[in-house]
Amino acid sequence: MVDLATLLPDWLRDENMLALIAGAASLAVALMMWNAFLVKDALPGRIKNLEKRRTKLKTDIANQTKQRSKLIVRENIMHRVVKKLQLMRGERAKLIAAKLAKGGWRSKDALVAYLFARISLPALFAILTGTYLFGTGIVDWGFAVKLLVCAAAGLIGFILPDMLVKNRISKRYTAIRKSLPDGLDLLVICTEAGLNLDSGLDRVCREMANSAPELSDELGLTSIEIGFLPDRKMALANLASRVDFQAMQTLANTLVQTEKYGTPLAVALRVLAAEMRDERMMKAEEKAARLPAIMTVPMIIFILPALFIVLIGPAVLKAIDAFAGGG
Repeated sequence: MVDLATLLPDWLRDENMLALIAGAASLAVALMMWNAFLVKDALPGRIKNLEKRRTKLKTDIANQTKQRSKLIVRENIMHRVVKKLQLMRGERAKLIAAKLAKGGWRSKDALVAYLFARISLPALFAILTGTYLFGTGIVDWGFAVKLLVCAAAGLIGFILPDMLVKNRISKRYTAIRKSLPDGLDLLVICTEAGLNLDSGLDRVCREMANSAPELSDELGLTSIEIGFLPDRKMALANLASRVDFQAMQTLANTLVQTEKYGTPLAVALRVLAAEMRDERMMKAEEKAARLPAIMTVPMIIFILPALFIVLIGPAVLKAIDAFAGGG
């Protein structure tokens, strides 16, 4: 048999080295057993983590308080100016609030900001334009022309908030119009599953919160109004007034008629969804039919000259060379 001692290196054959290795192994085993059976106290670490979390929360709350205080000061300035001029009273303010609600701005602060912008932007634009024209002298215009330009800048500042609101309303209506057939399909599924109108609207609102936030917002508000208003017709009328286009008014009228005459809600909604999809397809086909007429002018201006150059250019160049060679 082969002696195992002969297979070991020379430095492992020493008795002292073997004793040292055995001692280190015994110490490692003892430490492992000590860590295995020792019950660690996690309380100091948890307290340290809680202190860090508390410090972070205090810092966040302090930052939020500073931002909120700045916002409150800014809002107070706008509120003071609007209240001093008594712009929040009268039917005009109610009409403006209804218009802002169509764009998705329903808070009182939105109305205050709009009114403050209507009175401050004209003066701001006129002052900045006047400072630029009269202070720098960069243009050699007469005094009357400069005053006219300042008045035009003030007029732009007066019209700008209304233009922004109209643009917001148009984009919001377009998004609602595109997503309405899908929302009606989901509402049909909810009603066929046994949900009533307000529960179905709430379910559709939650399902379409990410894909169609505009429609989800309107349907959610309608569901809330159906729950606390004394008559459902009022909630549906509010929906039709906030989203003022034909498809939504048809939906509101259909829901009112189903409740009045007892028509099955799922059948009416399915027919209405099919009609809206057909209407959307017809509008797409109408746009496609108008496309040749729309493309005529760009083709005449940009495409035909290049086409004529490519087709007639070589013949013209050859004719010029032939006449030049003959001469």
